[in-house]
Amino acid sequence: MKRESKQSKLTAEDIKRYTFNFWKVFFAVILIGVLFIASVRFGVFGKLPSFQELENPKSNLASEILSDDLQVLGTYYRHNRSNVTYSELSPYLIQALISTEDKRFYDHSGIDYSRTITSVFHTLFGNKQGGSTITQQLALNLFSERRERNTFKRVMQKFQEWITAVRLERSYTKEEIITMYFNTVDFGYKNTYGIKSAARTFFSTTPDKLAPEEAAILVGMLKGPSVYSPVRFPDNATVRRNTVLNNMANQNFLTADQLAKAKGNPIKLRLSISSYGEGLAPYFRAILKDEIKKAFKELSITKGDGTPYDLDRDGLRIYTPINYSMQQYAEQAQKEWMMKLQRDFDRQYRNSDPFRGDNAKLLVKGMRNSDRYRALKESGFSEDDIRKEFQKKVPMTLFTYRGNVDTVMTPMDSIRYNKLFLRNAVMSMEPKTGHIKAWVGGINFEHFKFDHVKQAQRQVGSTAKPFTYATAIDNGYSPCFTVPNHMQTYGNWTPRGTTQGGDPITLKNALKYSQNFATAYVINEVTAQNVAMLTKKMGITSDVPNYPSIALGSYEANVFDMVGAYSAFVNQGTWIEPTMILRVEDKNGTVIYEKMPKVVKALNSESAYIMVNMLKGVVDGGTGSRVRRAEYGGLTNPMGGKTGTTNDNSDAWFIGITPDLVTGVWTGAEDRGIRFHSMASGQGAAAALPIFGLYMRKVYDDKKLHYTQEDFPLPPGGLTRELDCSKYQPFHGSSVDEVQLDDDRLGF
Repeated sequence: MKRESKQSKLTAEDIKRYTFNFWKVFFAVILIGVLFIASVRFGVFGKLPSFQELENPKSNLASEILSDDLQVLGTYYRHNRSNVTYSELSPYLIQALISTEDKRFYDHSGIDYSRTITSVFHTLFGNKQGGSTITQQLALNLFSERRERNTFKRVMQKFQEWITAVRLERSYTKEEIITMYFNTVDFGYKNTYGIKSAARTFFSTTPDKLAPEEAAILVGMLKGPSVYSPVRFPDNATVRRNTVLNNMANQNFLTADQLAKAKGNPIKLRLSISSYGEGLAPYFRAILKDEIKKAFKELSITKGDGTPYDLDRDGLRIYTPINYSMQQYAEQAQKEWMMKLQRDFDRQYRNSDPFRGDNAKLLVKGMRNSDRYRALKESGFSEDDIRKEFQKKVPMTLFTYRGNVDTVMTPMDSIRYNKLFLRNAVMSMEPKTGHIKAWVGGINFEHFKFDHVKQAQRQVGSTAKPFTYATAIDNGYSPCFTVPNHMQTYGNWTPRGTTQGGDPITLKNALKYSQNFATAYVINEVTAQNVAMLTKKMGITSDVPNYPSIALGSYEANVFDMVGAYSAFVNQGTWIEPTMILRVEDKNGTVIYEKMPKVVKALNSESAYIMVNMLKGVVDGGTGSRVRRAEYGGLTNPMGGKTGTTNDNSDAWFIGITPDLVTGVWTGAEDRGIRFHSMASGQGAAAALPIFGLYMRKVYDDKKLHYTQEDFPLPPGGLTRELDCSKYQPFHGSSVDEVQLDDDRLGF
């Protein structure tokens, strides 16, 4: 009995000791757990994001370029992501997400404990299931680029998700969490992040317009963007879509009829891949990016912390004056005419080698300017070895107007092939505002990235002549003033040319028929210095020397400047800097930059109107008259313009003016040595003017654009000089007005 009593007594002591130890361990575990959670919270096992980082993932927000009617022209991005608001989400998207990913989303506070425990047991028995709520998935999307594979790291990451999820639930509404989630998900295709980019990429629409089956496709992809991609694995995507649709029906978001209809529809993708080279206005967007960076640097525009804005990361909204429809019309007109012109150009070289003689060096130049050459040079190849490499056939993709062609050829042959493509540039601008409405910098951005609107400097030819006549008119000359129209020598310069009509000739007709001899006489009278000064005043930024030959366009300029200069004629003598950017907003909608264009009064208003009247004559019977023909647009409304063709037909120009638009067109090869042999095909009236006509025809046919077809308005103070030269005493001999000319022989 004593032994039993002693054993009983010992057992009581043991129980007391065990109980004490249990509570010690229990509280120690609690303390360790609290310390562990606190350590995770304070970033001991990895930094957690701040709320600012949670709401605005700075490395992944694309900047959008918007047209004047707020359509997206394109984006700048590291990750192709654009944010939406809750109101911009289709109800089907929200219903699909909740019914598939988190049925009790509105009932928990970030962690669904019952679902978490259930998922653990399922996983232990080999039926792996996800237990993460939408809020937890958002937390992972925001602070990590990927789900960890290492078990320990994944456990740490899971705790980080829980803590971040609770923080999110305490600070944001359920609607805000859903919006943030849709703005951060990765769709695993062509760098597409966020629901806005996904809707545009896969269905060419916006998130608010997604149909139930489209919403189900996108939500279904979240389980595995690659496995359930409707592009790569449409069968998998269809099965997954139907699963999501069934979930929506089970949660009473869809009726039986809606479910049957949605499941019965096949997947209809309308892919719209966003990249710098695809979509509208790629040349414009490329130049615009540099212009924004330049403006921000000059004005010291930075973020609140003093760091510079990053167009690829900071989610800016860039508002431009480009009109979406007009940009389409300009690109269509260019392609339509350049396809035809290229066929004529190819026929010219069908039985001859364009790279003989002096042109042989063009191939060497092309080789040395290529990325392949630079890569070989950096790898230590000698010049001879590089030349041998350029004679070896390799796979490559070539541009054609019918689409890209995969082939095998030598790099040197590809240089020959590409150099025989004619290039083209088009820019259209409103002269009264400076707003650029269309910009086409080349024939194909993927293959020929060099922009010919602003980057290229080409000889301007006869498009320079109006500056000489404007100098005379602004100094009191009448457009009906007569000047000699025959060859003369001025110092050591004897201009070449031909004459049409009588001698002398009025200034008006000299411009109308693009007469070299008369123009040379005029610049000799008004001086080259004054012409150069006015040319620069009207916005030409390239070098314009004080030489008499500038009257005939011996200098170089770009389409951008030339269109701006001609706009001063239409805008009553006031030059307004061509405007590419209206304003830039940050991701919160705050305006951080607004363009204030430069304005210069370059010409007297009456002088400007007289020049417009003279330029109208170029179209009405002069070198630009074919724009009135049906095959070149058949335009009948009041307009003016000027053709230009440089030596050996290397550059073809046409700049057309209407009361509301000034449009410049240039055509030529990459190298001046590659050109049309015949002026009939290579002059401005043949190689550039038709694009203007086709473009303007499309513009006027679009009644939503509301551009007038009325005449140019008179200057505010009226006219003091007579523009009707028939009221003056006629010349002796044949009148130039009586001579009908074929503009194929003109265009100097």
